[in-house]
Amino acid sequence: MGIEIDHSGKVALVTGSGAGIGREIARWMARAGASVAVNDVRAGQAEETVARIAREGGDAEAFAADLRDDAAIDRLVADVAAWGGRLDIAVNNVGMMAGRGTARFVDMDGAFWRDIVDQNLVLTALCARAEALVMMGQGGGVIINVSSGETTRPSPMMSSYAAAKAAINHLTWSAAVELGPHNIRVNAIAPGTTLTEEVRRAFPPGHHDAIVAATPLRRETLPEELGRLSVYLASDLARCITGQLILADAGAFLSRTRPPNLGQDASQETP
Repeated sequence: MGIEIDHSGKVALVTGSGAGIGREIARWMARAGASVAVNDVRAGQAEETVARIAREGGDAEAFAADLRDDAAIDRLVADVAAWGGRLDIAVNNVGMMAGRGTARFVDMDGAFWRDIVDQNLVLTALCARAEALVMMGQGGGVIINVSSGETTRPSPMMSSYAAAKAAINHLTWSAAVELGPHNIRVNAIAPGTTLTEEVRRAFPPGHHDAIVAATPLRRETLPEELGRLSVYLASDLARCITGQLILADAGAFLSRTRPPNLGQDASQETP
């Protein structure tokens, strides 16, 4: 007897799914049968994800929106619920580093910190709030917040980003407690270094090999692996799992070593 995950009849929203990790999560949700709302600030990128899903036989719709606008978040969630008739699964993937780069702690001024906190913690919190309000009205749902493996260890050159993502972990725990009685499960996934195309281009020579050498599994995380993990956490196979931070980092959390100059020469796509 086989075990299959079937999200047929469910509606899933994946923010920041025009490329990278978000795109793979959206594709895997569609492969599991969900109708997927693809959100990205770049309309063309969102449409490309939708086109890929369509070529694979899935159902998706593009929803371009800049979620740095609080009102845009509420509009997006309302539009998705109207499109699909409900909202069963929400994956909050949007988040980034200020200026798409890194900096020394002493060089991060107030504007830098506010930008990081707003685009990671605050944005995730407001998305989860809007999604939860819809799910409360329909009897339940699943929210997955994308955190980062950087929250589990010191993160030189990325202290603001790691701190904001760590706050998402706590947000996930608190929301799980409050929303549990409404049959809403809230979990977070924490990827390790994930080799999207953008990250590959940004890495200096030898950086990839140094990261791989610092993980027990001697490998990096692949975007598609985060897609599969999200599909599982959204399924009934995980119906007793809430308030958890799931690491998908090839064991980097267990390592006592780090690559030299990690984060000093390359910007990284979230997470």
